[in-house]
Amino acid sequence: MKRTLPNKLLLALLAVIPALAFSIPASGQIEPDHKKAAETPDADYKWEAYGGFAYSSSNQVNGSYSGLMGGKGGATRDFGRYFGLTAEGSYYAFPYRSGNPGKPNLISALAGPVFKADIYGKYSGFLHALIGVEHSGGESQIPNLSFAGGFGGGMEYKLSPRLSLRATGDFIGASFSDIHNSTALEYSPHRTWNSQASFMAVYHF
Repeated sequence: MKRTLPNKLLLALLAVIPALAFSIPASGQIEPDHKKAAETPDADYKWEAYGGFAYSSSNQVNGSYSGLMGGKGGATRDFGRYFGLTAEGSYYAFPYRSGNPGKPNLISALAGPVFKADIYGKYSGFLHALIGVEHSGGESQIPNLSFAGGFGGGMEYKLSPRLSLRATGDFIGASFSDIHNSTALEYSPHRTWNSQASFMAVYHF
């Protein structure tokens, strides 16, 4: 009995070693669940952050012949594939050519619902309605802070599951006074509309 016990142990070890050798490479081929989710084109991301170059006309400034360049950034909380709530801010202060009196600038903070749709392949589109406030500076307008709102939309091209490029166009209205009126009674706000455009990068997470 003492001579046969080592032989049985040796046979058992010889049987276990090949099983371990085959199981290690097989386990290395199993990807973690979080890695699969990151590489899946249809991953259910709840948020997106975006930012980039933006342009706005400056119709609230009397005698303005040049729009303003600047930047825009924001975030969207998605509720499913076709609806979300977005909030964004923008700043415009750099004329793309000479022709503006003074040194006008425009700052806005807007929010509202966004509706999305797949178009074709990596292309998608959206429409949104925005409301908030707008500040017009550099021209001593009264008031310099106004309720603002409008609508717009854009297209998006997906570079990867997380990264996209977006082009947008908006039409935003606000009410600012005409500082060139002759009497104080005529300083009441009047409505102006600015066309805006932007080109931004979008990160989904």
